[in-house]
Amino acid sequence: MEFIHLIAGGAAIGSAAAILIALNGRIAGISGIYSHLLQLRPGFLGWRVMFLLGLLLPGLWLGLQGTPLAIHAKPAIIFASGLLVGIGTHLASGCTSGHGVCGMANLSSRSIVATLTFMAVAMLVRFFVGAVA
Repeated sequence: MEFIHLIAGGAAIGSAAAILIALNGRIAGISGIYSHLLQLRPGFLGWRVMFLLGLLLPGLWLGLQGTPLAIHAKPAIIFASGLLVGIGTHLASGCTSGHGVCGMANLSSRSIVATLTFMAVAMLVRFFVGAVA
């Protein structure tokens, strides 16, 4: 039962993606939602702000409750990682949530290839980081 939080998290992500497409007709690709939010187009801000707050507030709430978060990296590493993820999402025309959750559910061959690439690169990075550390 120690993995129940992982199952619950996956179910929450899947449910949020299903609700967003059912109620708004939009794909829950976080990078797309974020980049369109930065364009500040009237009429498109409300649901994007609420969706992103729904991603950020639980972590903030847990942090305020004193729940230890498993981030043990230097700020420079976190920044570089975020930059590389941003470059990757631009090159792949989407992120793991858009391709991995929504695209694969729609049996998109582009999303399947993108997700396999994400996973392969993540495994390689983890292997090399583990060998160096």
